[in-house]
Amino acid sequence: MQNQEEINRLKNIVQDLLDEAKRQGASASEAGLSQENGLTVSARLGDVETIEHHCGQGLGITVYFDQRKGSASTTDLSPESIKETVSAACSIARYTSEDEFAGLPEKDLLATEFPDLDLNHPWGISVDDAIALAIECEDAARNFDSEISNSEGASVNTHQGTHVMGNSLGFLHGYTSTRHSLSCSVLAQRGESMQRDYWYSVARNALNLEAASEIGKKAAQRALRRLEGRTLSTRQCPVLYSAEIASGLLSSFIGAISGGNLYRKSSFLLDALDTQIFPEFIRIYEQPHLKGALGSAAFDGEGVATKSHDIVSEGILRSYVLSTYSARKLGLHSTGNAGGVRNLTIDTGALDFQGMLKQLDTGLLVTELMGQGVNILTGDYSRGAAGFWVENGQIQYPVEEITIAGNLKDMLRNIVAVGNDIDYRGNVRTGSILVERMSIAGE
Repeated sequence: MQNQEEINRLKNIVQDLLDEAKRQGASASEAGLSQENGLTVSARLGDVETIEHHCGQGLGITVYFDQRKGSASTTDLSPESIKETVSAACSIARYTSEDEFAGLPEKDLLATEFPDLDLNHPWGISVDDAIALAIECEDAARNFDSEISNSEGASVNTHQGTHVMGNSLGFLHGYTSTRHSLSCSVLAQRGESMQRDYWYSVARNALNLEAASEIGKKAAQRALRRLEGRTLSTRQCPVLYSAEIASGLLSSFIGAISGGNLYRKSSFLLDALDTQIFPEFIRIYEQPHLKGALGSAAFDGEGVATKSHDIVSEGILRSYVLSTYSARKLGLHSTGNAGGVRNLTIDTGALDFQGMLKQLDTGLLVTELMGQGVNILTGDYSRGAAGFWVENGQIQYPVEEITIAGNLKDMLRNIVAVGNDIDYRGNVRTGSILVERMSIAGE
């Protein structure tokens, strides 16, 4: 009840913004207001390193004078500040050029149903308990093996935020959500070889976090297995992306079908709608209404209703990823993706991680990528990488200081399998992904 009262209070502020915009002559307006609080505690080598309490708020408004647009924001929620912020936005709008595609979403696309998505689970952890949890996590890593030589520390984070948005078409809604995490990063050393690695857990509900001791052990194991890494000779071979890395491959695909890149004609997937870009067994879709999931939301950043829908089915691109503005530029309608995709999911096959290694047979398992070498315009892909060389389905030795390269169009079309070892810790839900062949640059 208390949480709903706070949402109602923030709704009233947003409505005041919209009313003030109308009084100042705006033909349309939209506004958003966020408040957040949280705690971050980090420990290193058994001692407290930082304790941070977070508390913030901010509101923003966009006004339209027909097709002229202006925006302004503030962190002051007083009536005087609201009036000044609206005045600033209106002043900007009066001097901007007209844009025929600017404006609010179509009213019939706005969300009207708001299911309980189970997003709000406050974690009333005390500072002392958070410190103890961080130290427990790091101790589990440091005590795992004598070759764990140092630590970058462990962190506990808890966050709660309330977001309200509304527009002059009558949309006004808000919700509160939480996000909690626990992480650990350590260094391993054997002779002259030194490696760092980490592990983390994140969830809406702290009860769903991995145990602190397990996170520490995984961080240690991951660092140890990378010791005495070798490079490879330049070659071509199959590449298996581990689940936590494979999400980046799908994110690059989403970038290529996002409205901004499409209407700027800066995507290698321009005009690819209804064409085959993946193998026939690939299905990629959004699930924005999953209860308790990290990407769930009933509406996008413009108030447009989100919905489950296929982006790819039978390997064919069925939908772009569009906001209102980008959709109008392309002569289409918003797909409810202002602010991005939500709980992007790829259907997996029957193989677990060990099964994926067997299907890889001989090739490269990638567990870390470095650099930003992805060209969305051409699809050219070149990233620094580390991981493991695999032969006959068995990991042989760690690999470092190599580069993997290809073209995204070929890589997507040549996906061989998707594992069922799904990583649920983010907004992209995928298992490991096996690509038939890529170029490896090494020695």
